[in-house]
Amino acid sequence: MSADQNWVRIEREFDAPIDLVWKMWTDPGLFKQWYGPNGMSVPAAEMDVRIGGTRKVCMAMQSPERSMEMWFTGVYKEVRAPDRLVYTESMCDADGTIISPQAMGMPDSFPDITEVIIDLNEIDGKTRMVMVHVGVVEGTAGAGGWNQAFDKMVALVHAMTGAAH
Repeated sequence: MSADQNWVRIEREFDAPIDLVWKMWTDPGLFKQWYGPNGMSVPAAEMDVRIGGTRKVCMAMQSPERSMEMWFTGVYKEVRAPDRLVYTESMCDADGTIISPQAMGMPDSFPDITEVIIDLNEIDGKTRMVMVHVGVVEGTAGAGGWNQAFDKMVALVHAMTGAAH
């Protein structure tokens, strides 16, 4: 790994079958329950999970001072149920029109299009997930947000299966 690594790689293990972890990524109802950092909700998630299909997701935060929405869109590049999912991600407005990350206050170095790669592997009834987000740098708020989201995914899987973390 070089000093100019421009991706974050996160690995998690779930005490759940691979099909359930796949659904966490591809079923909008389940996705809305875990996605986003702590304090954010997902009021909208549209997913046409097929190669060339699009996705559009809204993350929202309400506080006494203000409410904020962030929209993301992307295209599915690889869909191989139940073990591999690859999609692009860009910031957009509520209509799905891509907007520059800099217009949303992101640093100049943040790319217009990033890529999320999810690999799942089932071993003895447990599922190992490796997520790589190319364009999001390790140690940034984006990387921290993913870790918080995956903590929520672990809790949701646990609630659905009754399995230990």
